Amino acid sequence: MNEQSVVDISGLDRKRRARAHPKGRPVEPQALAEIRALLGEAPRRRDLLIEFLHRIQDCYGHISGAHIVALAQELRLAMTEVYEVATFYHHFDVVKEGESAPPPITVRVCETLSCQMAGADVLVAELARLDGRKLRVIGAPCIGRCEHAPAAVVGRNPIDSASAQTIIAAVEAGHIEAEPPPYIDLGAYRRAGGYRTLSACLAGERTVDAVLAELENSALRGLGGAGFPAGRKWRIVRAEAAPRLMAVNIDEGEPGTFKDRYYLERDPHRFLEGMLIAAWAVGIDAIYIYLRDEYAGCRAILTQELDALAADPPCPLPKIELRRGAGAYICGEESAMIESIEGKRGMPRLRPPYVAQVGLFGRPTLEHNMETLYWVRDILEQGADWFAGQGRHGRKGLRSFSVSGRVARPGVHLAPAGITVRELIAEYCGGMLPGHEFYAYLPGGASGGILPARLGDIPLDFDTLQPYGCFIGSAAVIILSQHDRARDAALNLMRFFADESCGQCTPCRVGTEKAVGMMAEKRWDEGLLNDLSQAMADASICGLGQAAPNPIACVFKYFPQELED
Repeated sequence: MNEQSVVDISGLDRKRRARAHPKGRPVEPQALAEIRALLGEAPRRRDLLIEFLHRIQDCYGHISGAHIVALAQELRLAMTEVYEVATFYHHFDVVKEGESAPPPITVRVCETLSCQMAGADVLVAELARLDGRKLRVIGAPCIGRCEHAPAAVVGRNPIDSASAQTIIAAVEAGHIEAEPPPYIDLGAYRRAGGYRTLSACLAGERTVDAVLAELENSALRGLGGAGFPAGRKWRIVRAEAAPRLMAVNIDEGEPGTFKDRYYLERDPHRFLEGMLIAAWAVGIDAIYIYLRDEYAGCRAILTQELDALAADPPCPLPKIELRRGAGAYICGEESAMIESIEGKRGMPRLRPPYVAQVGLFGRPTLEHNMETLYWVRDILEQGADWFAGQGRHGRKGLRSFSVSGRVARPGVHLAPAGITVRELIAEYCGGMLPGHEFYAYLPGGASGGILPARLGDIPLDFDTLQPYGCFIGSAAVIILSQHDRARDAALNLMRFFADESCGQCTPCRVGTEKAVGMMAEKRWDEGLLNDLSQAMADASICGLGQAAPNPIACVFKYFPQELED
């Protein structure tokens, strides 16, 4: 054997030894034992990564580097992959070597528009003195309790109309878990006729074609924001090759939106029956329900009622998995949600292909907002004409408006589609708060733009607001009074977008941060802000970056007097 051959063989031996002992941080036996105890008999699947990270966070209050290494080995993933996912989401506290773990209790105070208008900034300042070894106080994006502004969360326990006193009392009493409110459980739902419509479908008393026709005639559209006709979506996915999957979007992170939480806390089986009817009609093999992490009370309700349903089903059920978000607004975008369900960072996908063709785990996927499915049973039982006939000003259907801000009765108000904001305030919200006059409104949450009171007679519905540079989205209506300024609201929203950008595309990642700095100045540079807005709208991958400039454009167009101060 020549010298060169000896060298080559020695090199191969070294490579084999390297593969047997991979580079990187070794697994600590104690950390591995702890991870295995937490995972128990759960399958070591890649798509369960986020669920497993939640187990670590819930148990230890943070995620250590040793646990990341151990989890990576247990799932046979690269450590970098686990680390990237863990650090992507707001609700995971990754602690590196040499860093201190966070205090055992975290208080999150919502700082988004409705709560800021109600004094969240003052509340955060009052609580700052409490920050220490036992308690951490941080500002947070919208937590979906805008009707109770200012809202906060102590651990996982939501505090409505929060004050420093109520938060301190919850901390001292150890009230850190959510307590679900009273709701209609499976027994009560069935006694009131629940699941009879689903049973009729499976028994052949209703055909798939008849159900699809009823939905189409009702004019039911996707109520998460996109407004795509529900019946048409069912037909599109049904025409794709099996197996087909369903992903239910209950991320509800749009500031000002809380209608899904409202319905889940009261009547969860109405949604679940609609979901199962959709699964039957489309031919769905498995259902994944994606629920935002802030809704701990809803998670407890759904966990209990899904277990009850599985124990006493009205019919053979498809596989149903409840998946827990981890604090990322971007996961409200359908493809980002699908990435998250698969255990990845919530990065929006380029389209086409659309999720109806290539969605969850590469299969055709019926993606729906929770409230859309909530209305399926009522439409089938009461008829398409009943639902379609509810509209006003030439529109069709009902809308659940999440109303917050300067009104006497904020909350979820079920009203005719096409109602104007003036009618909504007067007929459903008890008018404006004392001492407040209607000045402006956001018709569709943070993304939907800002309109002045003089345009308060526009019908609120899909397709009616676009000529004014706005849209209804998820029907999150935030009311401003003469004590507020639209430019301040726009800055608050842009800060939210900058914090929530997933960072995938440069126009959104850099553009939102740059816009925040420019909008914080006393005088806005109109030319530069317009150029920046155009770049974001044209080149961003998903709706976050595309819609983020809407508040800027509205301030320039409808509130120029505020920029002359």
